[in-house]
Amino acid sequence: MRRVVVTGLGVLAATGKDPDSFMTNLIEGRSGIRRIQQFDPSALSVQIAAEIPDYRGTDYFPAKRLDLIDRFTEYGLIAAKQAIESSGLQVKDEERPRFGVMMGAGMGGAQTYEQGYCSLFAKGATRVHPFTIPKSMHNAATSQICMEYGAQGPSLATSTACSSAGHAIGEAFRHIKFNLADVMLAGGSESPVTFGIMRFWESVRVMATGNGDPSHACRPFSLDREGLVIGEGAAVLVLEELERAKQRGARIYAEIAGYGLSSDAGHITQPTIDGPARAIRMALDEASINPEDVDYINAHGTGTRLNDVTETQVVKKVLGDHAQRVAISSTKSMHGHAMGATAALEMAATVLAIDRGVIPPTANYTTPDPECDLDYVPNQAREAPIRVALSNSFAFGGLNAVLLARKFE
Repeated sequence: MRRVVVTGLGVLAATGKDPDSFMTNLIEGRSGIRRIQQFDPSALSVQIAAEIPDYRGTDYFPAKRLDLIDRFTEYGLIAAKQAIESSGLQVKDEERPRFGVMMGAGMGGAQTYEQGYCSLFAKGATRVHPFTIPKSMHNAATSQICMEYGAQGPSLATSTACSSAGHAIGEAFRHIKFNLADVMLAGGSESPVTFGIMRFWESVRVMATGNGDPSHACRPFSLDREGLVIGEGAAVLVLEELERAKQRGARIYAEIAGYGLSSDAGHITQPTIDGPARAIRMALDEASINPEDVDYINAHGTGTRLNDVTETQVVKKVLGDHAQRVAISSTKSMHGHAMGATAALEMAATVLAIDRGVIPPTANYTTPDPECDLDYVPNQAREAPIRVALSNSFAFGGLNAVLLARKFE
Protein backbone atom coordinates (compact mmCIF):
# COMPACT_ATOMS: atom_id res chain seq x y z
CA MET A 1 0.00 0.00 0.00
CA ARG A 2 1.19 3.49 -0.83
CA ARG A 3 1.94 6.07 1.86
CA VAL A 4 0.10 9.40 1.95
CA VAL A 5 1.54 12.65 3.28
CA VAL A 6 0.29 16.18 3.86
CA THR A 7 2.32 18.68 1.82
CA GLY A 8 0.14 21.78 1.99
CA LEU A 9 -2.45 23.50 4.17
CA GLY A 10 -5.00 26.26 3.77
CA VAL A 11 -7.18 27.63 6.57
CA LEU A 12 -9.81 30.34 6.87
CA ALA A 13 -11.40 30.47 10.33
CA ALA A 14 -12.55 32.68 13.15
CA THR A 15 -9.14 32.28 14.75
CA GLY A 16 -7.08 33.07 11.67
CA LYS A 17 -7.19 33.62 7.93
CA ASP A 18 -4.17 31.44 7.18
CA PRO A 19 -2.58 28.35 8.79
CA ASP A 20 0.05 30.27 10.76
CA SER A 21 -2.28 32.78 12.40
CA PHE A 22 -4.89 30.04 12.92
CA MET A 23 -2.47 27.82 14.82
CA THR A 24 -0.76 30.67 16.69
CA ASN A 25 -4.10 31.85 18.06
CA LEU A 26 -5.10 28.31 19.03
CA ILE A 27 -1.81 27.81 20.88
CA GLU A 28 -2.28 31.11 22.68
CA GLY A 29 -5.85 30.22 23.60
CA ARG A 30 -7.47 33.12 21.76
CA SER A 31 -11.13 32.66 21.00
CA GLY A 32 -12.69 33.74 17.72
CA ILE A 33 -16.22 33.73 19.15
CA ARG A 34 -18.00 37.10 19.27
CA ARG A 35 -21.36 38.76 18.69
CA ILE A 36 -22.69 38.03 15.20
CA GLN A 37 -21.72 40.67 12.64
CA GLN A 38 -23.26 39.32 9.40
CA PHE A 39 -26.76 40.45 10.41
CA ASP A 40 -28.51 41.99 13.40
CA PRO A 41 -28.94 39.10 15.86
CA SER A 42 -31.03 41.04 18.41
CA ALA A 43 -34.12 38.89 17.81
CA LEU A 44 -32.21 35.69 18.61
CA SER A 45 -31.70 34.25 22.07
CA VAL A 46 -28.21 33.13 20.95
CA GLN A 47 -26.45 36.10 19.40
CA ILE A 48 -22.89 34.78 19.13
CA ALA A 49 -20.92 32.76 16.59
CA ALA A 50 -17.35 32.07 15.51
CA GLU A 51 -17.30 34.22 12.37
CA ILE A 52 -14.30 34.99 10.18
CA PRO A 53 -13.41 38.51 11.33
CA ASP A 54 -13.78 41.39 8.90
CA TYR A 55 -14.39 39.08 5.97
CA ARG A 56 -15.16 40.74 2.64
CA GLY A 57 -15.47 38.62 -0.46
CA THR A 58 -14.32 41.53 -2.59
CA ASP A 59 -10.89 41.25 -0.96
CA TYR A 60 -10.50 37.88 -2.71
CA PHE A 61 -12.78 37.83 -5.76
CA PRO A 62 -14.07 40.25 -8.42
CA ALA A 63 -17.72 41.25 -7.98
CA LYS A 64 -18.73 39.33 -11.11
CA ARG A 65 -17.33 36.09 -9.63
CA LEU A 66 -19.02 36.68 -6.28
CA ASP A 67 -22.40 36.87 -8.00
CA LEU A 68 -21.98 33.25 -9.10
CA ILE A 69 -20.77 31.53 -5.91
CA ASP A 70 -22.10 31.13 -2.39
CA ARG A 71 -20.05 32.21 0.59
CA PHE A 72 -19.18 28.63 1.54
CA THR A 73 -17.63 28.19 -1.91
CA GLU A 74 -15.68 31.42 -1.47
CA TYR A 75 -14.19 30.01 1.73
CA GLY A 76 -13.30 26.72 0.06
CA LEU A 77 -11.59 28.42 -2.87
CA ILE A 78 -9.55 30.65 -0.56
CA ALA A 79 -8.38 27.71 1.58
CA ALA A 80 -7.58 25.66 -1.53
CA LYS A 81 -5.46 28.48 -2.95
CA GLN A 82 -3.50 28.74 0.30
CA ALA A 83 -2.97 24.98 0.33
CA ILE A 84 -1.71 24.90 -3.25
CA GLU A 85 0.63 27.84 -2.65
CA SER A 86 2.01 26.44 0.62
CA SER A 87 2.73 23.11 -1.03
CA GLY A 88 4.33 24.51 -4.18
CA LEU A 89 2.21 21.94 -6.00
CA GLN A 90 2.31 21.86 -9.78
CA VAL A 91 0.27 19.34 -11.73
CA LYS A 92 1.12 18.60 -15.35
CA ASP A 93 -1.62 18.14 -17.91
CA GLU A 94 -1.01 14.40 -18.16
CA GLU A 95 -1.33 14.11 -14.35
CA ARG A 96 -4.73 15.78 -14.09
CA PRO A 97 -6.80 12.56 -14.36
CA ARG A 98 -5.10 11.43 -11.12
CA PHE A 99 -5.58 14.77 -9.34
CA GLY A 100 -8.88 15.10 -7.47
CA VAL A 101 -10.82 17.17 -4.96
CA MET A 102 -12.97 16.02 -2.03
CA MET A 103 -14.74 18.58 0.12
CA GLY A 104 -17.23 18.26 2.94
CA ALA A 105 -20.20 20.56 3.53
CA GLY A 106 -23.01 20.03 5.99
CA MET A 107 -25.30 22.89 4.97
CA GLY A 108 -24.14 23.71 1.44
CA GLY A 109 -25.16 27.10 0.09
CA ALA A 110 -26.96 28.26 3.22
CA GLN A 111 -26.53 31.95 2.41
CA THR A 112 -28.05 31.45 -1.04
CA TYR A 113 -31.03 29.53 0.33
CA GLU A 114 -31.64 32.22 2.94
CA GLN A 115 -31.51 35.02 0.39
CA GLY A 116 -33.78 33.14 -2.02
CA TYR A 117 -36.45 32.30 0.55
CA CYS A 118 -36.35 35.82 1.94
CA SER A 119 -36.94 37.22 -1.54
CA LEU A 120 -39.80 34.81 -2.24
CA PHE A 121 -41.66 34.76 1.06
CA ALA A 122 -40.77 38.02 2.80
CA LYS A 123 -40.44 40.39 -0.14
CA GLY A 124 -42.96 38.75 -2.48
CA ALA A 125 -40.52 38.32 -5.34
CA THR A 126 -41.62 36.11 -8.23
CA ARG A 127 -38.08 35.25 -9.37
CA VAL A 128 -34.80 34.29 -7.76
CA HIS A 129 -31.20 34.48 -8.92
CA PRO A 130 -30.75 32.26 -12.00
CA PHE A 131 -27.67 30.66 -10.42
CA THR A 132 -29.47 29.73 -7.19
CA ILE A 133 -29.07 25.99 -7.80
CA PRO A 134 -25.40 26.04 -8.93
CA LYS A 135 -24.58 28.31 -5.99
CA SER A 136 -26.39 26.33 -3.31
CA MET A 137 -25.66 22.72 -4.25
CA HIS A 138 -23.42 20.87 -1.78
CA ASN A 139 -20.86 20.03 -4.45
CA ALA A 140 -20.40 23.66 -5.52
CA ALA A 141 -17.13 24.11 -3.61
CA THR A 142 -15.74 20.81 -4.90
CA SER A 143 -16.68 21.65 -8.48
CA GLN A 144 -15.37 25.22 -8.37
CA ILE A 145 -12.03 24.04 -6.94
CA CYS A 146 -11.80 21.35 -9.62
CA MET A 147 -12.37 23.95 -12.33
CA GLU A 148 -9.95 26.42 -10.73
CA TYR A 149 -7.05 23.95 -10.72
CA GLY A 150 -7.92 21.57 -13.53
CA ALA A 151 -8.48 18.58 -11.25
CA GLN A 152 -9.94 15.85 -13.46
CA GLY A 153 -9.50 12.86 -11.15
CA PRO A 154 -11.72 11.26 -8.48
CA SER A 155 -13.74 14.07 -6.89
CA LEU A 156 -16.59 14.08 -4.40
CA ALA A 157 -18.67 16.25 -2.10
CA THR A 158 -19.49 14.60 1.23
CA SER A 159 -22.31 15.68 3.52
CA THR A 160 -22.42 13.84 6.84
CA ALA A 161 -23.13 16.75 9.19
CA CYS A 162 -20.21 17.37 11.57
CA SER A 163 -18.18 14.51 10.05
CA SER A 164 -18.40 15.78 6.46
CA ALA A 165 -14.81 16.99 6.13
CA GLY A 166 -13.47 14.00 8.05
CA HIS A 167 -15.03 11.67 5.55
CA ALA A 168 -13.76 13.83 2.65
CA ILE A 169 -10.17 13.71 3.92
CA GLY A 170 -10.42 10.02 4.74
CA GLU A 171 -11.76 9.08 1.32
CA ALA A 172 -9.10 11.20 -0.38
CA PHE A 173 -6.45 9.40 1.69
CA ARG A 174 -7.81 6.02 0.64
CA HIS A 175 -7.90 6.99 -3.04
CA ILE A 176 -4.19 7.73 -2.96
CA LYS A 177 -3.35 4.76 -0.77
CA PHE A 178 -5.11 2.35 -3.11
CA ASN A 179 -3.57 3.88 -6.25
CA LEU A 180 -6.71 5.56 -7.58
CA ALA A 181 -5.11 9.02 -7.44
CA ASP A 182 -1.74 10.63 -6.79
CA VAL A 183 -2.70 14.07 -5.46
CA MET A 184 -5.87 15.22 -3.70
CA LEU A 185 -7.16 18.48 -2.29
CA ALA A 186 -9.33 17.50 0.66
CA GLY A 187 -11.16 19.35 3.40
CA GLY A 188 -14.41 21.16 4.03
CA SER A 189 -16.11 24.55 3.93
CA GLU A 190 -19.19 25.99 5.60
CA SER A 191 -20.97 29.33 5.99
CA PRO A 192 -23.97 28.62 8.21
CA VAL A 193 -24.28 31.89 10.12
CA THR A 194 -27.67 33.06 8.88
CA PHE A 195 -30.71 34.17 10.85
CA GLY A 196 -32.69 31.11 9.81
CA ILE A 197 -30.04 28.52 10.65
CA MET A 198 -29.27 30.14 13.99
CA ARG A 199 -32.98 30.02 14.79
CA PHE A 200 -33.11 26.36 13.77
CA TRP A 201 -30.20 25.53 16.06
CA GLU A 202 -31.84 27.40 18.94
CA SER A 203 -34.70 24.92 18.72
CA VAL A 204 -32.33 21.98 19.32
CA ARG A 205 -31.32 23.54 22.65
CA VAL A 206 -27.67 22.54 22.50
CA MET A 207 -26.11 25.99 22.02
CA ALA A 208 -24.25 28.06 24.59
CA THR A 209 -25.79 31.49 25.09
CA GLY A 210 -22.74 33.46 26.16
CA ASN A 211 -24.16 36.74 24.88
CA GLY A 212 -22.51 38.70 27.66
CA ASP A 213 -19.13 36.99 27.36
CA PRO A 214 -18.83 35.40 23.91
CA SER A 215 -15.14 34.47 24.04
CA HIS A 216 -15.72 32.19 27.05
CA ALA A 217 -19.01 30.71 25.86
CA CYS A 218 -17.69 27.37 24.61
CA ARG A 219 -16.28 25.30 27.49
CA PRO A 220 -15.75 21.68 26.39
CA PHE A 221 -15.33 19.06 29.13
CA SER A 222 -15.74 21.69 31.88
CA LEU A 223 -18.42 21.07 34.51
CA ASP A 224 -20.07 24.43 33.75
CA ARG A 225 -20.31 23.87 29.98
CA GLU A 226 -23.51 25.08 28.36
CA GLY A 227 -23.30 23.89 24.77
CA LEU A 228 -21.76 24.45 21.36
CA VAL A 229 -21.14 27.64 19.41
CA ILE A 230 -21.77 27.72 15.66
CA GLY A 231 -18.74 28.61 13.55
CA GLU A 232 -17.78 29.00 9.91
CA GLY A 233 -14.75 28.69 7.67
CA ALA A 234 -12.78 26.24 5.57
CA ALA A 235 -9.64 24.16 5.61
CA VAL A 236 -8.00 22.25 2.76
CA LEU A 237 -5.10 19.81 2.88
CA VAL A 238 -2.89 18.80 -0.02
CA LEU A 239 -2.56 15.01 0.20
CA GLU A 240 0.14 13.46 -1.90
CA GLU A 241 1.66 10.05 -2.55
CA LEU A 242 4.94 9.90 -0.65
CA GLU A 243 7.32 9.15 -3.49
CA ARG A 244 5.84 11.91 -5.64
CA ALA A 245 6.23 14.37 -2.77
CA LYS A 246 9.83 13.31 -2.17
CA GLN A 247 10.75 13.57 -5.83
CA ARG A 248 9.71 17.20 -6.00
CA GLY A 249 11.29 18.05 -2.63
CA ALA A 250 7.99 18.95 -0.96
CA ARG A 251 7.80 19.91 2.68
CA ILE A 252 6.01 17.12 4.56
CA TYR A 253 3.91 18.25 7.53
CA ALA A 254 2.74 14.81 8.60
CA GLU A 255 1.67 11.42 7.28
CA ILE A 256 -1.93 10.25 7.24
CA ALA A 257 -1.89 6.58 8.10
CA GLY A 258 -5.37 5.60 9.23
CA TYR A 259 -9.05 6.34 8.70
CA GLY A 260 -12.05 4.90 10.46
CA LEU A 261 -15.74 5.38 9.78
CA SER A 262 -18.84 3.88 11.34
CA SER A 263 -22.52 4.38 12.02
CA ASP A 264 -24.12 4.32 15.44
CA ALA A 265 -27.37 3.06 13.87
CA GLY A 266 -29.04 4.41 16.98
CA HIS A 267 -30.50 7.81 17.83
CA ILE A 268 -30.50 10.69 15.34
CA THR A 269 -28.93 13.17 17.83
CA GLN A 270 -27.67 11.15 20.81
CA PRO A 271 -24.27 9.49 20.28
CA THR A 272 -23.42 5.97 21.34
CA ILE A 273 -20.15 4.66 22.73
CA ASP A 274 -19.73 1.65 20.45
CA GLY A 275 -20.06 3.48 17.12
CA PRO A 276 -17.27 6.03 17.67
CA ALA A 277 -15.15 3.34 19.34
CA ARG A 278 -15.37 1.20 16.19
CA ALA A 279 -14.20 4.13 14.06
CA ILE A 280 -11.19 4.78 16.30
CA ARG A 281 -10.23 1.10 16.28
CA MET A 282 -10.51 1.00 12.50
CA ALA A 283 -8.13 3.96 12.16
CA LEU A 284 -5.66 2.38 14.60
CA ASP A 285 -5.82 -0.98 12.85
CA GLU A 286 -5.28 0.48 9.40
CA ALA A 287 -2.17 2.29 10.63
CA SER A 288 -0.97 -0.73 12.65
CA ILE A 289 -0.86 1.51 15.73
CA ASN A 290 -1.39 0.25 19.28
CA PRO A 291 -3.72 2.29 21.51
CA GLU A 292 -0.87 3.04 23.94
CA ASP A 293 1.09 4.72 21.11
CA VAL A 294 -1.41 7.58 20.72
CA ASP A 295 0.04 10.84 22.03
CA TYR A 296 -2.73 13.33 21.24
CA ILE A 297 -6.43 13.39 20.40
CA ASN A 298 -8.13 16.39 18.87
CA ALA A 299 -11.55 15.70 20.32
CA HIS A 300 -14.94 16.23 18.76
CA GLY A 301 -15.49 18.11 22.03
CA THR A 302 -18.59 20.17 21.28
CA GLY A 303 -19.13 21.46 24.81
CA THR A 304 -22.58 19.88 25.16
CA ARG A 305 -23.56 17.96 28.28
CA LEU A 306 -24.00 14.64 26.49
CA ASN A 307 -21.25 14.66 23.86
CA ASP A 308 -18.33 15.36 26.17
CA VAL A 309 -19.22 12.58 28.61
CA THR A 310 -19.79 10.11 25.77
CA GLU A 311 -16.50 10.96 24.06
CA THR A 312 -14.65 10.54 27.36
CA GLN A 313 -16.17 7.08 27.70
CA VAL A 314 -15.27 6.25 24.10
CA VAL A 315 -11.60 7.14 24.65
CA LYS A 316 -11.52 5.05 27.81
CA LYS A 317 -13.09 2.09 26.04
CA VAL A 318 -10.57 2.09 23.18
CA LEU A 319 -7.40 3.21 24.95
CA GLY A 320 -7.93 1.48 28.29
CA ASP A 321 -5.43 2.57 30.96
CA HIS A 322 -3.61 4.73 28.42
CA ALA A 323 -6.64 7.05 28.32
CA GLN A 324 -5.37 8.62 31.54
CA ARG A 325 -2.06 9.50 29.90
CA VAL A 326 -3.08 10.75 26.45
CA ALA A 327 -3.40 14.50 25.86
CA ILE A 328 -6.85 15.54 24.61
CA SER A 329 -8.06 18.97 23.56
CA SER A 330 -11.05 20.54 21.86
CA THR A 331 -10.12 23.42 19.59
CA LYS A 332 -13.84 24.07 19.05
CA SER A 333 -13.54 26.09 22.25
CA MET A 334 -11.88 28.74 20.07
CA HIS A 335 -12.88 28.27 16.39
CA GLY A 336 -16.41 27.11 17.13
CA HIS A 337 -18.34 24.26 15.59
CA ALA A 338 -18.01 24.90 11.86
CA MET A 339 -20.25 21.95 10.99
CA GLY A 340 -19.21 20.50 7.63
CA ALA A 341 -15.85 22.29 7.82
CA THR A 342 -15.09 21.52 11.44
CA ALA A 343 -13.29 18.21 10.89
CA ALA A 344 -11.02 19.91 8.34
CA LEU A 345 -10.18 22.74 10.73
CA GLU A 346 -9.44 20.20 13.44
CA MET A 347 -7.33 18.02 11.16
CA ALA A 348 -5.36 21.11 10.15
CA ALA A 349 -4.82 21.85 13.85
CA THR A 350 -3.76 18.24 14.42
CA VAL A 351 -1.27 18.24 11.53
CA LEU A 352 0.19 21.57 12.66
CA ALA A 353 0.44 20.29 16.24
CA ILE A 354 2.50 17.35 14.98
CA ASP A 355 4.64 19.63 12.82
CA ARG A 356 5.29 22.15 15.60
CA GLY A 357 5.41 19.81 18.56
CA VAL A 358 2.82 21.86 20.43
CA ILE A 359 -0.59 20.69 21.66
CA PRO A 360 -3.25 23.41 21.53
CA PRO A 361 -5.32 23.75 24.71
CA THR A 362 -8.96 23.34 25.53
CA ALA A 363 -9.79 26.98 26.21
CA ASN A 364 -12.22 28.21 28.87
CA TYR A 365 -11.83 25.14 31.07
CA THR A 366 -12.83 26.17 34.60
CA THR A 367 -14.08 23.25 36.71
CA PRO A 368 -13.36 19.51 36.44
CA ASP A 369 -16.36 17.31 35.71
CA PRO A 370 -16.27 13.95 37.56
CA GLU A 371 -17.66 12.32 34.40
CA CYS A 372 -14.96 13.94 32.22
CA ASP A 373 -11.82 12.94 34.09
CA LEU A 374 -9.08 12.78 31.45
CA ASP A 375 -6.27 15.19 30.51
CA TYR A 376 -7.93 17.89 28.40
CA VAL A 377 -4.87 20.19 28.26
CA PRO A 378 -6.79 22.97 30.04
CA ASN A 379 -6.18 26.58 29.01
CA GLN A 380 -2.44 26.35 28.34
CA ALA A 381 -0.75 24.87 25.28
CA ARG A 382 1.79 22.16 25.93
CA GLU A 383 5.06 21.53 24.14
CA ALA A 384 5.40 17.82 23.50
CA PRO A 385 6.62 15.54 20.71
CA ILE A 386 3.62 14.06 18.93
CA ARG A 387 4.28 10.82 17.09
CA VAL A 388 0.67 9.70 16.66
CA ALA A 389 -2.53 11.77 16.80
CA LEU A 390 -6.22 11.16 16.26
CA SER A 391 -8.84 13.63 15.10
CA ASN A 392 -12.38 12.62 16.10
CA SER A 393 -15.62 13.65 14.38
CA PHE A 394 -18.92 12.26 15.66
CA ALA A 395 -21.91 13.68 13.80
CA PHE A 396 -25.64 14.09 14.29
CA GLY A 397 -27.16 11.08 12.58
CA GLY A 398 -24.56 8.83 14.19
CA LEU A 399 -22.04 8.96 11.33
CA ASN A 400 -18.48 8.93 12.65
CA ALA A 401 -15.09 9.69 11.08
CA VAL A 402 -11.68 9.35 12.73
CA LEU A 403 -8.41 10.33 11.08
CA LEU A 404 -4.99 9.16 12.26
CA ALA A 405 -1.91 11.23 11.50
CA ARG A 406 1.65 10.59 12.55
CA LYS A 407 4.96 12.35 12.37
CA PHE A 408 6.66 11.56 9.09
CA GLU A 409 9.78 9.46 9.37
